[in-house]
Amino acid sequence: MRPIIVIVAVLAVLLGMGSVYQVRENQVGIRFQFGRVVESDIQPGIHFKLPLVQSVLVFDRRILTLDAQPERYLTSEKKDVNVDFFVKWRIRDVRRYYQGTAGNELAALQRLRPIVTEAIRNEINQRTLQDVVSGERAYLAQRFIQVANQASESLGIEVVDVRIKRIDLPEDSTVIGSVFDRMRAERLRVANQLRAEGQEAAERIRSDAERQRVVIVAEAERDAQRLRGEGDARAAEIYAGAYGRDAEFYAFYRSLEAYRRAFADGEGVMVLDRNAEFLRYFEQGARVPAR
Repeated sequence: MRPIIVIVAVLAVLLGMGSVYQVRENQVGIRFQFGRVVESDIQPGIHFKLPLVQSVLVFDRRILTLDAQPERYLTSEKKDVNVDFFVKWRIRDVRRYYQGTAGNELAALQRLRPIVTEAIRNEINQRTLQDVVSGERAYLAQRFIQVANQASESLGIEVVDVRIKRIDLPEDSTVIGSVFDRMRAERLRVANQLRAEGQEAAERIRSDAERQRVVIVAEAERDAQRLRGEGDARAAEIYAGAYGRDAEFYAFYRSLEAYRRAFADGEGVMVLDRNAEFLRYFEQGARVPAR
């Protein structure tokens, strides 16, 4: 009798332990009965199930990462680009997730990768190389998320983010050469434009400097003429005053000025009559009367 009681007690303990299960904070559960889903999206906590009849599977509900290998895509200009990206995803509907992947995370990654790859391919095919590389990176990321979520809805997966790590030009394509040629042409165009603008500025500066030079010279000539006129007028005034005070001295002074100019180089020869008026101050005994 005692062995039977012990066996019944052990069975009761085993059955009791099999009827309680735990879902952790970072997990979500799904409960089956004879292979059929009877409850999904079981939240964290302590739960009960029918032993031997029901079974439970739990899955990680945190945000997971799909780090894919770089893929080659074509732009709208038929130019190759290598895109390296990663995907952040999580389980949104555990029932669909189990039905679509049998609860296997590796299978989920294998099905999610072509979905995201196709979404990226469709978006890049509609854009130019410049838009892909620099123009619409933020907008492209949003489009990748939208398209990937639409395609992965049947898997019970939510794509949280799609990020492009880098975009490279394939080394075995002609894109790099064409890009460099276009960059050189663009730099040459900018250089020619800067040279033309510099030459235009130089011509403008030279023209302005020449105009200022002409104005300055004209003003200087005007001032010089005025000063010469004023000097001549003052000289004439002084000469007139001197002549008025002593005509003989004034005549003597003017004769000396004439002699100085005539014999300035020291080699001049003049043939004059000895009685010429020009030589009257060279005569013996000629003197200037005292004033």
